[in-house]
Amino acid sequence: MTLLSLLQSNPTLLTGFCFVLGLFVGSFLNVVVYRLPLMMERTWKSECREFLKLDATDSDATDCETSVDSGSQVETPEKFNLMVPRSACPSCNSMITAWQNIPVISWLLLRGKCGNCKHPISAEYPIVELLTALLSMAVAMKFGASMQLVFALLFTWALISLAMIDFHTTLLPDSITLPLLWLGLLISLVPVFVAAPDAIVGAAAGYMILWLVFQTFKLVTGKEGMGFGDFKLLGALGAWLGWAKLPLIILLSSLTGAIIGIMMMFLFKHKRNQPIPFGPYLAIAGWIALMWGDQIVSMYTGQMGLQ
Repeated sequence: MTLLSLLQSNPTLLTGFCFVLGLFVGSFLNVVVYRLPLMMERTWKSECREFLKLDATDSDATDCETSVDSGSQVETPEKFNLMVPRSACPSCNSMITAWQNIPVISWLLLRGKCGNCKHPISAEYPIVELLTALLSMAVAMKFGASMQLVFALLFTWALISLAMIDFHTTLLPDSITLPLLWLGLLISLVPVFVAAPDAIVGAAAGYMILWLVFQTFKLVTGKEGMGFGDFKLLGALGAWLGWAKLPLIILLSSLTGAIIGIMMMFLFKHKRNQPIPFGPYLAIAGWIALMWGDQIVSMYTGQMGLQ
């Protein structure tokens, strides 16, 4: 019996497999969250040097980046992507060995410190790993062994990376949002979650709704209330879940943002004029809509007597 057939015949084993898989994917997502913004910054600097005709060794155009989790200056090597170089301690630059890279367990064994210099390792790393594992397990319990499971996992992992990157940098990288949008449109041809007409209208409407909100807010206040990445992310959610889920996603994201925003102001003294990224709330709302959107809509329409 192959592993695939065994997973298909045993829901408990499938759930456990997705949990373990989620741990290792979460470890990789930590790399994406840390490195992708640095890669984007290096690209922007390179493009600026080319446009301004500056020499690559110009003192104002160095490749010294700031770590999003430690605040320390990290000298990134010439070849820097999601695979190269190997992960290292941002404080002492010692390479992280295989046993130090086991999701969650290594952080606990090391007591949250570098094995070489004892510099503190952010608790965010095991939290992201465990969160990815738990959400992956929930997706497996929801969809079982199906094509929907495969794409729901990809959807979940993409939203986690986008939410964390936006939280740290207020950026939603096109290298994630745009492939997510196009994949949502492509799988609607099968369809996996929604049919193609619903996905196409959902993608267009998702983008246009926030674009109109942005333009209206800018016209009234003269300020930009959100970034273009939010438009693309809501467009991607519309492509995956269809236009009918957009009101639910907007309502859930606004409610989540309001609750967390109030908590941040009272508990963490977050200033009112300090911008709060909207991407994480869209990601949370999109994942909830994927998992329980139909039940929430059905419950609401039933209570309103619309069924």
